[in-house]
Amino acid sequence: MTSSSPPAVRLLGVPVHLVTPEETIRRLEEFVEDGRPHHVVTVNPEFIMAAQKNAEFYRVLNAAHLALPDGIGVVWACRLMGYPLTERVTGVDTVQAVARLAACRSWRLFLLGAAPGIAEQAAAVLQRANPGLQIAGTYAGSPAPAEEDHIVEMVRAAAPHFLFVAYGAPQQDLWIARNLARLGVPVAMGVGGTFDFLAGKARRAPAWMQRAGLEWLYRLMQEPRRWRRMLALPRFALCVLWEHGLRRRRR
Repeated sequence: MTSSSPPAVRLLGVPVHLVTPEETIRRLEEFVEDGRPHHVVTVNPEFIMAAQKNAEFYRVLNAAHLALPDGIGVVWACRLMGYPLTERVTGVDTVQAVARLAACRSWRLFLLGAAPGIAEQAAAVLQRANPGLQIAGTYAGSPAPAEEDHIVEMVRAAAPHFLFVAYGAPQQDLWIARNLARLGVPVAMGVGGTFDFLAGKARRAPAWMQRAGLEWLYRLMQEPRRWRRMLALPRFALCVLWEHGLRRRRR
């Protein structure tokens, strides 16, 4: 059995658990030991703003067993609300940490999504870094409902402990929510562009930019076409400030 859920704060109605990377791994260990299906989401400001307009995505984020604070904007908002949150918990770092532990625990990973061939490249990178790591399967596929039965059957046959899904938001988490009960996987987690980073198809910001909370700026510099998506960041900040002001006035 898993222990009680970690403390959480709601940002515009979306829960974010107040966990560190180390606490996240301990929680994932508990999920594996428990054996029942668990859905893990990586919440960033774009997720939160998308959920304001997408009722199904909002419901899925609220139903997740663990909502990781991915994004410096989320860390800022939690601190503004008076909750101690020291750092982000990103999808890339979590996958790498899971792979290190999985190599020691004989846990199997399944990598689903991204462009054809990317999951295989990401798996190879993880195995080189973690000798003995078992990759139960890789598959690009798509989040289309017509392909769900085939993918679910494939995952069930592989019997992994972790299923990482890289279809992008909100598709990856909607897909997991629809199929979680029949996948037979203790942990299913949407990981966005993680496979691209691992495979070297996309570059992460230098460490100093990550520490300064400027990874969003680096990604915008690398991919200028993301500017429309980045508009979610100032909208998120304004909404959080408004919500914070309302809470203070109620007090």
